[in-house]
Amino acid sequence: MSKDQITMYGADWCGDCRRSERLLKELNIEYTKIDTDADVTAADKVIEINGGAKSIPVIVFSDGTHLTEPSDNDLKAKLQSLGII
Repeated sequence: MSKDQITMYGADWCGDCRRSERLLKELNIEYTKIDTDADVTAADKVIEINGGAKSIPVIVFSDGTHLTEPSDNDLKAKLQSLGII
């Protein structure tokens, strides 16, 4: 899987972001990380995706779906449903 198929919007200070990143790395899943603190347009995109909320991480998949602040179990289930793991 190429890393352009998963995009994660997050920030280094965010514990949930670090947890989701750790899981993706443990599973050897490539992804593109976009820092919402460094990129104002990314922060706007998060708000758009979340219907006004600034919650992160937002993980966007190539099928057009996304997860916001997913648990490890939810993220694994999504990756399995897409055939990534």
